[in-house]
Amino acid sequence: MPRKGNKRNIVLVLAILLFSLALMTLNVKQEKGVRFLDSIAGVILSPFQNFFTQTIQSVSNSINHYFFLVDVARQNDQLKLEVQRLISEKNQLIERLASQKRLAKLMAHEDDWEKRAVVASVIGRDATQWSKVVVINKGTQNGIKDHLAVITDAGVIGQVIHAGINTSKVLLIVDGRSAVDALFQGSRASGVVVGVGEDECLMKFVPNTADVEVGDPVLSSGLGGIFPKGLIIGKVSQVFRKKQGLFQEIILIPSSDLSRLEEVLVLLP
Repeated sequence: MPRKGNKRNIVLVLAILLFSLALMTLNVKQEKGVRFLDSIAGVILSPFQNFFTQTIQSVSNSINHYFFLVDVARQNDQLKLEVQRLISEKNQLIERLASQKRLAKLMAHEDDWEKRAVVASVIGRDATQWSKVVVINKGTQNGIKDHLAVITDAGVIGQVIHAGINTSKVLLIVDGRSAVDALFQGSRASGVVVGVGEDECLMKFVPNTADVEVGDPVLSSGLGGIFPKGLIIGKVSQVFRKKQGLFQEIILIPSSDLSRLEEVLVLLP
């Protein structure tokens, strides 16, 4: 009996060992299968994973680049505004300097007239084919009244035809209604400078015997009680001597640029 018990124990132990070995073999086979499936899945899915990763990276880069460009555009707009501001300030300084130079010339004339003059700025125009009038920013409260001479540093430009409280109208010498007694600086021959409604004047009633040449200066004669004697009016540009008649026809170019008036001097009585 004892021998049979020992055999049974030996068989049982061997059976347990064989079962354990079978389980170990099965686990090894399963691990190999899983690794094989993992390898196949990796090969199949790897391109898609790479594509997805690259797409995400590209989108991220595009978004970063977009925000960078937005920031650059904002900075560019700010720089443009700053440049415009600096240009505006520069132009204002240039205008101030030019205005100060013009005013300095006018003030020199004001000293010559013993402070009997008023500096005014041109604030409006009423210039048509027939009417040549400018509006200045000084009026009766500044001592201005009708029929006062108006000049610039270059010479006569016209006379006040209507003085308001704060503004006045000035009739330019090129207006057809304007007439100024004048004489030639060299020959002293006299005549009357009248407007023709354009950018030039005519000097009438100059005798045919008077010696007149192109370029001769024409001055105010002092007659008429409006313009003091000796103010420059303009220069002769053309001379037409008629074979018949007593007077020659003379075209005059005003000494002042009447199309660019900014500051003027009104001579008080």
